[in-house]
Amino acid sequence: MGRHLSHKIALCPTPEQVDYFKRACGTARRVWNWALAEWHKERALGRTPNAMALKKRFNALKYRDPAWLDANGRPWLRDIHRDAHAQPFAHLAQAWQRFFDEIRAGKPAHEPRFKKKGRCRDSFYVANDKFRLQGTTIRLPKVGEVAMTEALRLQGKILGATVSRTGEGWFVSIQVEVPEAQFYRKRTGDGMVGIDLGVKAAATLSTGERVQAPMPLKKALRRLKIRSRRVSRKLEAARLAAGFAPRAPLPKGSKLAQSNNCRKSAQRLARMHARIANLRADFLHKLTTRLCRESQAVVIEDLNVGGMLKHEQLARPISDVGFGMFRQQLEYKAKRYGTRLIVADRWYPSSRLCSRCGWKNAALTLRDREWTCPQCGAQHDRDLNAALNLERLATEGTIPYRDGAPAPYTRTALPVASPSGNGGPAIAIMPIAGGKVTPVRYEPQCGSGQEEKRVRNGARF
Repeated sequence: MGRHLSHKIALCPTPEQVDYFKRACGTARRVWNWALAEWHKERALGRTPNAMALKKRFNALKYRDPAWLDANGRPWLRDIHRDAHAQPFAHLAQAWQRFFDEIRAGKPAHEPRFKKKGRCRDSFYVANDKFRLQGTTIRLPKVGEVAMTEALRLQGKILGATVSRTGEGWFVSIQVEVPEAQFYRKRTGDGMVGIDLGVKAAATLSTGERVQAPMPLKKALRRLKIRSRRVSRKLEAARLAAGFAPRAPLPKGSKLAQSNNCRKSAQRLARMHARIANLRADFLHKLTTRLCRESQAVVIEDLNVGGMLKHEQLARPISDVGFGMFRQQLEYKAKRYGTRLIVADRWYPSSRLCSRCGWKNAALTLRDREWTCPQCGAQHDRDLNAALNLERLATEGTIPYRDGAPAPYTRTALPVASPSGNGGPAIAIMPIAGGKVTPVRYEPQCGSGQEEKRVRNGARF
């Protein structure tokens, strides 16, 4: 059985090819909005919508309905390859299925939303039999050969491709089904590490290492504000030139005649946003890859990132570090390296427990960066102490607490980690009061492969 990986490669299109890419993305966006509107109409009538039925209805009208004809009465969809306006129906069905699955699981969920130009991800799909790869060149329908910055590095069955835009750059993400020998990777170490995420230090490891985040948004914030103000002033001037009231919302369907300087300023702003995102992703990929490659067990906390982002002072630093992306990358890389990923309960008091005797400091506040245990006299750094307590969940066990005093020693739900990292299934025993532990166990395999999301970014591993 093969595994699915994607390789995201930067493209070097000509101006004519860029024009087609933009029109194809606009086509996919408009078809999505049409299908979603029809879906809501079906639900309002008490019917059960079906994406494939909507697709058949669209195919019957797309070449003759006046809404899909140009000024000359010609069906403009004939200039766009059919995959761009066929795949949105499948994507819509997947979005609704995901929505209902999250509701059944009791997770926060929202219905699929309409897409607006400039505020959604521009992309369109190409089926595997509609394009061809040859070295650093990809041949796409309607546009011909497009230069790529590198050749496809995955060997296997090609499943499809998605052309997308990030800032000013265009990329193609090629989905490949690879054999398991290429998917799984070997670890270089068998350590066990607890990780405490923070703002002052992006990650504090139980080994004592503190990893500092590059904080790209913080460093570029001043220039980002300047460029944002420049774009806003030019858009306001275009609004006044068109006869609209200052700072008033534009009527639906109206367009502003933007100057070349306005477009250039918007492009500079988009490039800066893309650079900030790339710096953050590069840092997180390198850190998570190293942790999974060198450890047989990694322990993290189940942080409520959404709730933390509501804090007025911490929202921006937390976003700049990328807490959510950090866990997401750990989860899929742990599968590839056979690393045991353990997620401690959200209410596990990792910072308040003494990592030496287990005494709980109930009076610890967020401002207390260091504290002394009155039970054993140990001096604790807040972040390092939390990382040591998390590491204990993956090794011998936790020392639970009762009313601020240590209780009899109790083993965790996990077996003692072995040097091979291939221990048996988790034992169904939970700590008495040390907090729930959610082990996420993956079967390690030998072999080599490519990092899924590092490959998507087109970066050399």
